[in-house]
Amino acid sequence: MLHFKHLLLTILFFYGMSASAQNIDSIYVRENYNKIEGNIPMRDGVKLFTAIYTPKDQTKKYPFLINRTPYTVAPYGSDKFKTSLGNFPAMMREGFIFVYQDVRGKWMSEGTFDDIRPQIANKKSKKDIDESSDTYDTIDWLVKNIKNNNGKAGIYGISYPGFYSTASLPGSHPALKAVSPQAPVTDWFIGDDFHHNGVLFLMDAFSFMTTFGVPRPKPITPDLGPKGLKFPVLDNYRFYLESGSVKNLKDKYFADSIRFWNNLFAHPNLDTFWKARNIQQHLKNVKPAVMVVGGFFDAEDAYGTFATYKSIEKQNPSANNILVMGPWYHGGWVRSTGASFGDIAFGQPTSVQYQERFELPFFKYYLKGTGEFKPAEANIFLTGSNEWKAFSSWPPKDTEQKTLYLQPNGKLGFDKIQRTDSYDEYVSDPNSPVPYQEGVQAKRTREYMIDDQRFAARRPDVKVYQTDTLTDDITLTGPVLANLIVSTTGTDADYVVKLIDVYPEDAVSPTPNPKNILMGGYQMLVRAEIMRGKYRNSFETPEAMVPGMVTKINYALPDVAHTFKKGHKIMIQVQNSWFPLGDRNPQKFMDIYKAEPSDFQKATHRIFHDVNNASSITLNVLK
Repeated sequence: MLHFKHLLLTILFFYGMSASAQNIDSIYVRENYNKIEGNIPMRDGVKLFTAIYTPKDQTKKYPFLINRTPYTVAPYGSDKFKTSLGNFPAMMREGFIFVYQDVRGKWMSEGTFDDIRPQIANKKSKKDIDESSDTYDTIDWLVKNIKNNNGKAGIYGISYPGFYSTASLPGSHPALKAVSPQAPVTDWFIGDDFHHNGVLFLMDAFSFMTTFGVPRPKPITPDLGPKGLKFPVLDNYRFYLESGSVKNLKDKYFADSIRFWNNLFAHPNLDTFWKARNIQQHLKNVKPAVMVVGGFFDAEDAYGTFATYKSIEKQNPSANNILVMGPWYHGGWVRSTGASFGDIAFGQPTSVQYQERFELPFFKYYLKGTGEFKPAEANIFLTGSNEWKAFSSWPPKDTEQKTLYLQPNGKLGFDKIQRTDSYDEYVSDPNSPVPYQEGVQAKRTREYMIDDQRFAARRPDVKVYQTDTLTDDITLTGPVLANLIVSTTGTDADYVVKLIDVYPEDAVSPTPNPKNILMGGYQMLVRAEIMRGKYRNSFETPEAMVPGMVTKINYALPDVAHTFKKGHKIMIQVQNSWFPLGDRNPQKFMDIYKAEPSDFQKATHRIFHDVNNASSITLNVLK
């Protein structure tokens, strides 16, 4: 049981009264830390701007805790301090030498920035640099030049800084003892941020690059940096639909000014450009202790979390590598109490529990040699049943693979229908795409990952299948595989599969209920993913779909950990657009980056569910 006073302070920190708590933390930083700023030289002569906060108490030696970021180490100036240090206040009060570094080519660091910079496996000269070498050189300089350090270093980061944490592992410095990639950017073509199975995540990619991708001719501070696009239409659905096409967006707002956007257009398929930017292949001979962290409802890098953990496991069977997954949005494990997300309550402060049980003990144990840290291999919070589970592997071994079959009349069950020529037929119009979330939003919300899907179920271009009321709890862990058998009158199509927990009609709504949420019949999104049909056989070599031909579309959704409770139902929704989350498919085979508004056409789709062509979902049910 958490001490009530500590829980109250944590809630104050994260929510309405956080200004007071942050002021207390700010005072603590100034009273207990000195700040040093400087430029650390890399092996090729480029210097990286680094802010170093050292404890004023010099009666003991401290390890380094490093955060390398493209998002600025502000505030700049040796007399200007961060309001808190580390991922959460308890880290700051524990005492580390906190190091923040602008990565190469960003903000006040020298050099040229490269998005998810490719790894150089066999470096032949000092000019062969990557993020691994920059991390190595940084740690080497710190150990040799910062007084009162204990010779050990850790590194952590969320999202893009998560990628830099991962990049510290290949050829790691001997002093690097603990690394925590959190929601790490890992694969920008298959599942993180910019693409999902080849589909451009339009809204995220465009809005991000309007500021992040703006060229930086020389080192600058944030006050002189890009301010971002002022969107002429605030309704994001209207803005992206009325733009007409991705090509029109580029021509109107970017032209050739955004290098990475140009690369998107130049590399529509999975080629060497994207493969070079996938660090998974380089995660070999991993020596530091690793704790990979992520959220099941992370709208940005849920894929990267699982991919990073599994890649280290596969290529380093004896590595000290663990996984922690909770019911969190992107960074929610340190940016909220984790007691709820969206409309769903979890009954406990899962983020506070994570901080106290995992992150702080992890760094204390491996960097200071204090305390105990005996986690499971996989430390997983099951939503639905709302409980932490410890597994000896991920995915868990004690599971039974089962198949849910899409059936006629909107049914879903574990038995294949013994009839022929059975299918659902409907029309998809890319000029009236299915929205990703109900309502009107100016920006992509994080709550869409868990929100009610009743708005989509009402559309004629969304096919809905659900089980009878469950008579027992069913817990799903690990991968979810979509096995669709379809046809289309077009030559390309996107397919969105959504796994949904349907609440009983008598489910109790929250009290108080300022948003007037109706939990009776609520359709909670557990997991969803999109697949571009032309990549069904190869992401490297797209193939047109043949009009009218029965075609298999098989792909994996990111892993899940959810209990469908007795009295609930399991639902699957299938649709052909998810807008403006994913860019629109013109439903004809072409380079979509060259599509004009006139290219977008209606198509008639069929989803088959008969004895010979049985569309299904493969699940892993925990025994």
